[in-house]
Amino acid sequence: MKADRRTLLGLGAGAVALAGGGLAAALQREAPLPPGTLGGADLARGHRLRDGGFPAPSRFDEIDLVIAGGGIAGLSAGWRLHDAGFTRFRLLELEDMVGGNARSGSNAVSAYPLGAHYLPVPNREAKAVRHLLRQLGVMIGERDGVPVYDPEQLCADLQERLFWQGRWQEGLVPRTGLRAQDRADLAAFERCMADYSARIGSDGKPAFAVPRAYSSSDADLIALDRIDFASWLDRQGWRSPVLRAHVRYAMRDDYGTEPQQVSAWAGVHYFAGRRGWTVDGAGDNELTWPEGNARLARGMAALFPERIARGHIVHHVAQDGEGVLVDSFDVAAGATVRTRAKAAILAMPHFVAARICPAVPGDAAFTYAPWLIANVTVDRLPGGRGVPLAWDNVSSTSESLGYVVATHQAAEAHPTATVLTWYLPLSDLPPPVARRLLLERPADMWKRMVRDDLLAMHPDLDGAIRHIALWRWGHAMIRPTPGFLARGAGGGAKPPLFLAHSDLSGLSLFEEAHYHGVAAAEGAMAMLRHPSETLL
Repeated sequence: MKADRRTLLGLGAGAVALAGGGLAAALQREAPLPPGTLGGADLARGHRLRDGGFPAPSRFDEIDLVIAGGGIAGLSAGWRLHDAGFTRFRLLELEDMVGGNARSGSNAVSAYPLGAHYLPVPNREAKAVRHLLRQLGVMIGERDGVPVYDPEQLCADLQERLFWQGRWQEGLVPRTGLRAQDRADLAAFERCMADYSARIGSDGKPAFAVPRAYSSSDADLIALDRIDFASWLDRQGWRSPVLRAHVRYAMRDDYGTEPQQVSAWAGVHYFAGRRGWTVDGAGDNELTWPEGNARLARGMAALFPERIARGHIVHHVAQDGEGVLVDSFDVAAGATVRTRAKAAILAMPHFVAARICPAVPGDAAFTYAPWLIANVTVDRLPGGRGVPLAWDNVSSTSESLGYVVATHQAAEAHPTATVLTWYLPLSDLPPPVARRLLLERPADMWKRMVRDDLLAMHPDLDGAIRHIALWRWGHAMIRPTPGFLARGAGGGAKPPLFLAHSDLSGLSLFEEAHYHGVAAAEGAMAMLRHPSETLL
């Protein structure tokens, strides 16, 4: 007897415990689970920030600029300041590791991502991102003014495959065994997305751009934000279950959210916003590394390590005359530090910024998707009928998003062992319920789900799974629900306070976090009269 994944997802830990002898006995009869670990964002520090009760300040210092938060937005702000020769700043990070959801882990087999695992080849409008990639050695030059990227850091073949009707096929859109209506709807959808991708608005901007700030503001485009993506598909008459399943995969992949809860603007953006700019027709490729986007986070942090203070919980920020007072709890010292600054960048999710800073208005429309990630060490590569193992491997029969192969970029073409990074957005539950489930469900139940899902795709892995490292993200990414464009990108802060986070765009993308970090840094430098040309 095995409980299917959808059933297990719908049951809280208490309900499973109460299911009684039948289920309990069946679980006892199964093969022993492999060893593993359970990690995630630091719950104790996060909950302490939520609950308060910090001691009064006992240490005091001064600096021109404080960056609160060491995710991609905060690191991007620090990188921009460093690049402009501005040194009078300090970055305070709650965790012991910077990077936010772009962190990584490692074992004897490979490094592996704990969250964000790739960066699409940047669009032409993403100038600041290209400047960073050039500095980090990812972009290695230009040919006739067009970027050239290090081929070792572009995703190697095979990039994607889908388990469909008992076989693995290249690409993520089913192409065999389709009804006439499936083929017609898929073709019509692809034509529509291509038209949106090529469209230039009446304001001269691309209809859909990355970063979002460069997108057109034409009224008919903005109107897409007033309805959800599933309803928009209904209006087009596209009801093919094959198309709908692919769209659902896409929305859960980038937004951790079901299509009926995603703004139609964000839904179209997923398919029409990417126009990677590079030579040799590689614009639709990704840049990826065994550790995922931690490569980029570490590259930025390495430029100003002496200005990063880890284990500092920023718990209160208030304007003080023309400046700012920033209170942070030094975890190692057990003391609150009060920093007087001329300006502060709050590089954190909006709900956290609103909690710690009275000048930032709260907004219940900012909601965040929870995820479970598992890094599964196996002592042999997965097989299967059809095309060979790819970097990204997705099953049409699974509630998970499949897995990426950490060693795909390795020089050794066929390692004997690897790490499979498996992703599950808990999108079919309301986010608060899913977060409780992440906290309450025992690790063994999650491990069982991961193991059974992989074995359903790859029976040949039976006996080859050596370790399952679970990682929980309670607030992994902003959800672009209908109306998110109308909320704007300012977040309500005014100098000397600046906000920087991807949730200001409503899209949890590296380019969006980088854009807002750079924008906040340039705004702070302008306020502090530090000479600098804009990268935006």
